[in-house]
Amino acid sequence: MERRRLGRLEHDSSVLVYGAFALGEVTQDVADDSIRRALDAGINHFDVAADYGEAELRLGPWMPTIRGDIFLATKTGQRGAEDAWREINRSLERLQTDHLDLLQLHAIGDIAELDKATATGGALEAAIRARDEGMTAAIGITGHGNDAPATHLEALQRFPFDTVLTPLSVALSRDEQYLRSYEELVAEVTAQDAGLMVIKSVARRNWPDEGQERYGTWYEPLDEQRLVTAAVSWVLAHDEVTAIATPGDVRLLDLVIRAEADRMDPLEAGALLSDEPMYSSPFINMPED
Repeated sequence: MERRRLGRLEHDSSVLVYGAFALGEVTQDVADDSIRRALDAGINHFDVAADYGEAELRLGPWMPTIRGDIFLATKTGQRGAEDAWREINRSLERLQTDHLDLLQLHAIGDIAELDKATATGGALEAAIRARDEGMTAAIGITGHGNDAPATHLEALQRFPFDTVLTPLSVALSRDEQYLRSYEELVAEVTAQDAGLMVIKSVARRNWPDEGQERYGTWYEPLDEQRLVTAAVSWVLAHDEVTAIATPGDVRLLDLVIRAEADRMDPLEAGALLSDEPMYSSPFINMPED
């Protein structure tokens, strides 16, 4: 699997990051099989979060064996410093490790959430304390929604986050305002030499009707190989992108791994997805948290 530099952190990251949301509601046996397939494919970067159900607990038993071979990231969704500090320590216990490679402020998709996390007494203070005490090597920020790129740009102007995890797909790029905000974010990421990773690249749309959800993702994903290959190929043609987070269902992992290995021309990929019926932004009608 191709690897790319994760900004100034200098980590040689696989271009697929294992999105451990997929482990939140599965058994340990299912998790073990999925983790093993990811490792066998060459994925060396695992991304989890405190609020991904049982995901940290599913990854934890692997740490004695693989901790030195992978880049490990988790996230705190708390906004206050004390609550975030408790959650960070709980994550380390659940993950069976004493340090992270990356701790991210989670679900910062608009300025209101950014204000909470970066205020005096906010979660950023806990993240800085964790870094200063050797519990994490780096601090990042994540979020989704139409305002995510603009919010992450503002975040970089407030604090030198080491990484950004923000949405990008063909569907999102068709929105001129979104694309402009994304390009402005890329310029700042490049100027600061931060690492840029992306999410929601294989989203098809919102689930059309309640009760039709076939996967554990809150959005309907692309699940045909040709379309997944197109989505992955188009995003990875962006040189500024270090990696794509794999979608949040273990059944989709092999499709994305194959897509990375068998990439197609990005212009052809973009055209294929643009012609796909019912392909749109997953942020049109997002479910309530």
